[in-house]
Amino acid sequence: MTSLVAEEDLSEEFSMFGIELDDEDVVLKLQELCTMHRLDAGNMVTEWVAFTHSKKNITMTLDVLDQFERERLSKRHQKTPKSVKKGNAPKIHSIDTLPMDVEAAEELYSAYGGNTPTSKRTISNKRQHTPENAPIKRFTGPNRSPAVPYSPSSFSPASTTPAKKYNSRTNRGDVVASLSDTDGTAWHGSGKEVTIETYAPEQNVTRNFKYMFQKMSDKRDVLNDMIEDMAEHIQKVHNIEEFSHVALPTQEEVTIVGRICCDSNGKLNAKSVVLEGSIDMSSGKMIPVDLSQLKEFALFPGQMVAMTGHNSTGQKFVASKLLESVPLPLPEIKTSQENASRLSLLVAAGPFSTSDSLSYEPLSDLVEQIRIVRPDVCILMGPFVDCKNTEIENGNCTLPFEEIFQSKIEEIAQATENLNVKVVILPSYRDIHHDPLYPTPPYKYENSKHKHIQFHTDPCTLRINNVVVGLTSTDVLFQMGSEEIAFPPGGSDRLGRLVQHLLSQHSYYPFYPPSEEMCIDYEKFPASGFMPTTPHIFILPSEFKQFIKDIKGCCCINPGRLTKGLTGSTFAKVVVETNKLASNQPLVKNVTAQIVRV
Repeated sequence: MTSLVAEEDLSEEFSMFGIELDDEDVVLKLQELCTMHRLDAGNMVTEWVAFTHSKKNITMTLDVLDQFERERLSKRHQKTPKSVKKGNAPKIHSIDTLPMDVEAAEELYSAYGGNTPTSKRTISNKRQHTPENAPIKRFTGPNRSPAVPYSPSSFSPASTTPAKKYNSRTNRGDVVASLSDTDGTAWHGSGKEVTIETYAPEQNVTRNFKYMFQKMSDKRDVLNDMIEDMAEHIQKVHNIEEFSHVALPTQEEVTIVGRICCDSNGKLNAKSVVLEGSIDMSSGKMIPVDLSQLKEFALFPGQMVAMTGHNSTGQKFVASKLLESVPLPLPEIKTSQENASRLSLLVAAGPFSTSDSLSYEPLSDLVEQIRIVRPDVCILMGPFVDCKNTEIENGNCTLPFEEIFQSKIEEIAQATENLNVKVVILPSYRDIHHDPLYPTPPYKYENSKHKHIQFHTDPCTLRINNVVVGLTSTDVLFQMGSEEIAFPPGGSDRLGRLVQHLLSQHSYYPFYPPSEEMCIDYEKFPASGFMPTTPHIFILPSEFKQFIKDIKGCCCINPGRLTKGLTGSTFAKVVVETNKLASNQPLVKNVTAQIVRV
């Protein structure tokens, strides 16, 4: 980078993680580091979060930034020295020097029906395992937990060690964000029977189906239908007579429609934007787009938009006006119904244990909060057995992952059985015991006697009494925000803008191509990936700073995760007063919400 990164860009990026840049010297130092190490504001925040992830109560000062540069930034440029090439003479091995896994060879020999040969190597040369009968690595993996009979002693000591940093926290009960006046609010439930049903039953994804068998032609059809459906919606909203071919040269001003893409495998920027048209209107062609004449824009890969401008050569479209979609209408609230009364919700998203432990102390504290608050509905989103937990990544967990999950759901079920609380549970693609795809089918729960627990897909749209709630456990905001470009920078509320993208695109995951950690089955995506309506309450947990926002009449809540790294984080409490709703009044005006530290 040849110029300093703008102070506004740095402040905006750091504020999303709750870090305020108040010291002018610190800002200047950050700008200097960006220039020296060729980082933009987004990459600088990423490096800082990675640096402070395992450090406790660290404050951004000049000395800390010097340490940050030594320990983190300088190592980015270090390269592994190339090995010195040796001569081409062949190396001759003997039976004692040949690199060989004796146990693997014996296993392979036995698989073909032969008797296990006696090794000529001495016992001292044989590689020792701890324990002696440890499973061969070839037959184990992140999704294959060793089959160990369940007993209290089957938990490894490392898995049940209490999280010291979590137990030593001093901020439990602190309010992080709120909506409306929460003083004197009664968060408990009404005690009345609550009805929970899928808003559009045809959008359910069943537990048992073959996934990732999609044909390329089927995926193409789904992606093309997305463009055509959004084009029809934009045409009605903006009264457009007709759309033109994206790559057809013309001297007149025309309007085209398509999907925002990047012209390479790199990160999207203002110079790499291309627009992909549909098969019917544009034969699937792409055209580079010049954004220099637009006064403002906010774009991300996968976004469907229309543009008005000129394409005199057929090689580049010069956009003069950006035409975006608008959210779907909000569902009508019928206050005359018997269930049009007060509704209390408690919402939490996993992981439910700190990253260095599988003791699930945060989950136990959350269950205690459920007993105290006694909401009408408790919404819990995965992951429950997080694949990013260090105990699982390091192989220190000896209990089958499915058994851990079943035991935790049973704990929740027994604690809420006599509280008149309905429990809604959503899965996550990060659950190591579950199918790692999106849309994610519901969890499989062996004990069906607990009728107050419901399992739904991720994402889903539910009608709770007469309130429509949109839910997704996937951090689409963080993934989409890493690629979004906007002009002018810092000109609007970025987190609110990202949520508005989801509402305007009528999709729980409009980002394309998806993040590398996502496995999307586009054949099943139309089943639950689209929003049938704009929900009254939209819950989308994210690594970004927690928030509660009114976006186009929709109450959008990021409750955060119950744990964040080595310590506890937040959950949300919501009360909806539908019995006090006036005629033609948005429901968000009668919502009281609070995000609280566990």
